Amino acid sequence: MRLARRRLPARIVVVADRTLLTERARTLGLALRISDFSAKERTAPGSGALMVRHVPLAAPVAPGAPDPANSRYVLRTLEIAADGCLDGVFAAMVTAPVQKSVISDSGILFTGHTEFLAAHTGTPNVVMMLVGGDLRVALATTHVALKDVSRTLTRRGLEQTLTILRRDLVERFAIARPRIAVAGLNPHAGEAGHLGREEIEVIRPVLEKLRARGHELSGPLSADTLYNPRRLKNYDCVLAMYHDQGLPVLKYATFGSGVNVTLGLPIIRTSVDHGTALELAGTGKADAGSLIEAIKLAADLAARRARAAR
Repeated sequence: MRLARRRLPARIVVVADRTLLTERARTLGLALRISDFSAKERTAPGSGALMVRHVPLAAPVAPGAPDPANSRYVLRTLEIAADGCLDGVFAAMVTAPVQKSVISDSGILFTGHTEFLAAHTGTPNVVMMLVGGDLRVALATTHVALKDVSRTLTRRGLEQTLTILRRDLVERFAIARPRIAVAGLNPHAGEAGHLGREEIEVIRPVLEKLRARGHELSGPLSADTLYNPRRLKNYDCVLAMYHDQGLPVLKYATFGSGVNVTLGLPIIRTSVDHGTALELAGTGKADAGSLIEAIKLAADLAARRARAAR
């Protein structure tokens, strides 16, 4: 991992196995000093030691070869971080990528951090949004097979998504009147029903209902022209109907520096904009840019929340 020595705008606590971190640092030739985390100890950011909330691995690990036996360990780290946020011990959590297939191979149903954290915090509806540069892209559906997107997209679900999106843009990102561009599901936004009726029967009725409540919404718009830079400057966020309608555009523009944010949760959670890249594990060649940006954004959101609570 290419890391320059830098001062991050937060007190960082890593929830992981202490021995694993020490071994990897030794392999990569990194000087690492670990301090066991204590909620009572208020170490200043940049003190030189990595604070670790130790969680023991279930089985030894090799770089690039995740073991299903450690699936419970991975989920336990997420639970500890989320519970710490709920209890006020932590101000926010930042997640690294996980190999979803390995967790599923262990017999645990796992579709992603977003869904796991929603269930763990008892949050019925959440929204996945990626942020990169001046671009924000949220999703109406997330990790759903393409053949199931139309069935998954409902009026009620879309209304909930847009309500959460608008609220968090106001409260978390301090955008007083968010302007949201809503993509259609079908090519050419359905071409007046000739290429699909989801725009007519699902999307448009929801937009009209929410506009009557004061939401500034444009759409449904054809996704093939929506991401034109001249058009995007008129909006604060885009809502795409499915994963690969929205995220390839943002990742093309900002890959390696984008941030994934989960909206709707009672806690602040950000993450990287990429997957595990197992082929780079243990080589020292992975780029930490997105992780650094995720930490910065989490710190900004936490500071804004703290100011609002005063």
